[in-house]
Amino acid sequence: MAGARLADRPADYEALGLPRRGIALWEDGFRTAPGAPGTWEWWYFDAQLDDGSQLMIVFYAKEVGHEPSGVSRPFVTLELDRPDGTRVETRAVADEGDYAFSTDRCEVRIGASAFSGDLHDYRIHVEAEDVTADVTLTGSTPPWRPGTGHLFFGDDEGRYIAWLPAIPHGEVEATLRLGGPEAGPDPGGAAGPGQGERLAGHGYHDHTWGDASLAMLVSHWYRARAAAGPYTVIASHLTAGSRYGHAVVPLFLLTRGGRIIADDGALVYIHTAGEHDDRDTGRPIADTVVYEYRAVDPADDGYRVTFSQDGAAEPASEHSRGFQHVLARLAGLEGAYLRFSGRAKIERLSGGQTAEEHSTHATWELVYPGDDDPA
Repeated sequence: MAGARLADRPADYEALGLPRRGIALWEDGFRTAPGAPGTWEWWYFDAQLDDGSQLMIVFYAKEVGHEPSGVSRPFVTLELDRPDGTRVETRAVADEGDYAFSTDRCEVRIGASAFSGDLHDYRIHVEAEDVTADVTLTGSTPPWRPGTGHLFFGDDEGRYIAWLPAIPHGEVEATLRLGGPEAGPDPGGAAGPGQGERLAGHGYHDHTWGDASLAMLVSHWYRARAAAGPYTVIASHLTAGSRYGHAVVPLFLLTRGGRIIADDGALVYIHTAGEHDDRDTGRPIADTVVYEYRAVDPADDGYRVTFSQDGAAEPASEHSRGFQHVLARLAGLEGAYLRFSGRAKIERLSGGQTAEEHSTHATWELVYPGDDDPA
């Protein structure tokens, strides 16, 4: 039966022209050029700001999930959620021909908005309706990808999804100018007339692209991130569709003090507990998802990361807003997108016992791209 796998063999690096050590600057450039029908690509940023706000900005090479002619104009979205429940959401679509994508590095321009960086320092500028944002993101952890960053599907490995977490964790400074009625009152961060509101926090940037609908390739996909104590974790696992044997591909990164200490998905064992059907979508979900990293040498430390939800999942649909809307579009009408909130616990294990523990609030996602029966 056709399967799915992480492309991490020596021949994969050679075929894709990728270095085995380090990340090349061009990897965060335009990868689906010239943007053939069926391809999709985005540059994603989010931040948790010190005032409790959450900021999300995404630059899209084209509309996702709806391209009857195979051609669509690039666009930018910005979402800002305040701790008091106030929400700002805006979108800017490029005029015909008013955009540029570099294949040499992350250098993306969509209308008056721009996203650029060198795998350590990034600058993002957004102009959309009556909102302007200027953001800097400075990496505190190195850029990373699992293997080549590509997941191959099928006997001929003719389809793929690719993912590059260019900044797994970094420091953020943002200046926001919000002129619309949704922006609400200034919460106190204004720098003065015309200067906007200045905020700081921590953030993340990844770059994702592919050449086929997720509904064709994937049964379901858990995606989670957290930062607690000196640790930052990205924990994810993708289960391929039935035509690919429901192969499970773990994707895992753990850093301590900005240094990568565990990132081999082949050493990750995944456990779930409290499994039941979601009341809104009818899809199987788990109250708890555990990623256990077992070192090759039993004398070395192992790690366990546990995500435990504290409430009902939040379903999204074709009518959802922002990035949830895009994931729902990728999922298609038969799919489901669910978002969870709860606690993330990161444990260092020595001799099978917990030697260190940190926990934090976290959110994570589960995407069912189509109607494929889960394994």
